[in-house]
Amino acid sequence: MTEAADFSQKPAPGSPRDAIVEALLELAGERHWEDIPLSDIAARANVSLSTFREFFPSKGAVLAAFMRKIDKTVLDEAGAPNPDLSPKERLFQVLVRRLEVLKPYRPGLESIGEWSLRDPFAATALNRESMNTMRFMLEAAGIDSEGPIGVLKLQGLVLAWRRVLATWFTDDSPDLAETKAVLERELSRGSAVLERVEDVGRLTSPLFSIARSFFDRRRSAGLHETSKEETPTTF
Repeated sequence: MTEAADFSQKPAPGSPRDAIVEALLELAGERHWEDIPLSDIAARANVSLSTFREFFPSKGAVLAAFMRKIDKTVLDEAGAPNPDLSPKERLFQVLVRRLEVLKPYRPGLESIGEWSLRDPFAATALNRESMNTMRFMLEAAGIDSEGPIGVLKLQGLVLAWRRVLATWFTDDSPDLAETKAVLERELSRGSAVLERVEDVGRLTSPLFSIARSFFDRRRSAGLHETSKEETPTTF
């Protein structure tokens, strides 16, 4: 039997890029985000500023790289979705695994979360990155994230995840019982909302199909008339 990966310790940086990412998260756990200059990140990572610039243009880019790194670790461990579990159960497992991977970085992530509350531009940027992350978490759980309803799923999951993290930051229990209870509640609430939205979508989809067919015919006719008018005269 393959042993489960141990995420209780931060991985040793394997490259200057990894070292920069690790350095930023360490410093974020020690200071406010606004008090972390690029030179201090480079010094903590034991790289020059020119090396820092070679990999990243800003602290925000380093943070985005961190999120993608966590995504990869979770996805590598996820495997194929278990068909014996419900979609909500599969997503619960994926997100609990994500919490395990994030555990060594909790102080830094809490500080970054506080920064996003102080800076609306930061909140917008983090929301965009979080939606990209949650798209892959949904896919790892075998849940479709495409189309208008997919956008609702993504944004709803991002908001739910913020509430889960708010509990996780202060949950010191070994089994994260309180955090898991919040995650279970948020996923149940989201599932109920999506069921209602999907019901409405099924009822209205014939109307949208009729409307789309009508506009497609109008557009096709318009293009046909335009092509006739624009055909050059030959001699």
